[in-house]
Amino acid sequence: MAEASPGARARPLSPHVLQWRWHVTAIASILNRGAGITLYLGLLILAGWTLALASGPEAYGAYAGALGSWPGRVVLFGVTVGLFFHMANGVRHFVWDFGKGYAPKTANVAAWGAFAFAFVMAVIVWTIIALTGAN
Repeated sequence: MAEASPGARARPLSPHVLQWRWHVTAIASILNRGAGITLYLGLLILAGWTLALASGPEAYGAYAGALGSWPGRVVLFGVTVGLFFHMANGVRHFVWDFGKGYAPKTANVAAWGAFAFAFVMAVIVWTIIALTGAN
């Protein structure tokens, strides 16, 4: 029979967050969750918009005015970035479902690509909005 060693066994320690080097893939994973939360915020904004629309011209005008103010536009731009970032990460995860893209260099490039895609697409959408006078 095996004998138990006296005292507590040494347990392996995982690296502390302040000692661990952050990777772009980890940051992308964390921000993808934040983008999902941002999309819930966008859904609440959309629900508020439909309620204001159903409540009449005064309510709709006030709500549209709030969304058209500079803080409202900053929030809507953030929701737009969140939408495209979440979409790009969905594609990354879809590729991973096929067992591809796990190499560190490929994963890093894909994470940076998701950041770039989200920002560039949001700028394109808001440029189109500004050029068509939809703002």
